[in-house]
Amino acid sequence: MATVRSFFPALVGILWTAALGAQTPGGTVTGRVVDSTSHQPLAGVTISVEGTTRGTATQSDGTFRLSGVPAGNQTFRARRIGYNPQLRTYAGSRRLRIAGKVRFLYGAANQLATAVRLETLQEMSGPSRTDDASLFMIKVRDNSRIEPLRQWIEKEIPEVSALSIETALAQVDERLSYFRQLAFMLGTVSLIVGFLLVTTLVTVSVNERVGEITVMRALGVSRAHVVQQIVLEGMVITITGAIAGLGLGLVTARFLNSILASFPGLPVAIDFFLFQPRAAWTALGLLSLSGIAAGIYPSFRAASLPIATTLREEAIA
Repeated sequence: MATVRSFFPALVGILWTAALGAQTPGGTVTGRVVDSTSHQPLAGVTISVEGTTRGTATQSDGTFRLSGVPAGNQTFRARRIGYNPQLRTYAGSRRLRIAGKVRFLYGAANQLATAVRLETLQEMSGPSRTDDASLFMIKVRDNSRIEPLRQWIEKEIPEVSALSIETALAQVDERLSYFRQLAFMLGTVSLIVGFLLVTTLVTVSVNERVGEITVMRALGVSRAHVVQQIVLEGMVITITGAIAGLGLGLVTARFLNSILASFPGLPVAIDFFLFQPRAAWTALGLLSLSGIAAGIYPSFRAASLPIATTLREEAIA
């Protein structure tokens, strides 16, 4: 009477050799079956994949080779007369070659990501992930066909949301319109406050120098020259404040941008505060005009005072 013993199917490795794009993705399993007690190789052991018709038998040295094994976790059954059947679960593996290192602009700051071919990912994930995809990026040869293609995709595949770069930017621009309006209001208020502040400073300075201005007028200095000098002083005050404010604004914006960019889930390429030279020059021009306007009235008023009356009042004071 035969003694029922157990044996150990040593699956020493799985090598996936299916070509990408094959109609029936699968791999090749190689292994060796030995007796669990004597550790001697066993020949004629039937190796099969549970749930499939794939199977083979071991050679005289206990080795076997089984092709066409589906990707993913598979259960193998080993059977031979006189031995208890054995089940082993093995997760298929494949060797990936790193072709390069890239920086994903749409990934989060601390997010780890890899890029592989869709066919490779589906084979590694198994049948349950064959049809899963969350994002497709399509490059169109003719840029004039982008919008018609996007509309065609949304019409033919209603469950898919198609976005072009132009459409995405338009949506972002629409959502940021409120912040632009708020920034415009704050800029307008700041410009008005700056104008009033410079006007006050120039007016105080002119009132303190009425006597000096009158003496200059008495010595033959023209009214236009006096106005020009005072307006120039107002422009210097304004431009100095504008440059200092621009530097402070850049430092503050960089600090706030670092705080907002650290929020989890945000793409690393997003900048909440972007320096634009055109906007800086526009702001500097507006501030220069406000400085000129702030100095015109006080200077013209001081240069138009009666020379004799003003000198007598200054002398009595």
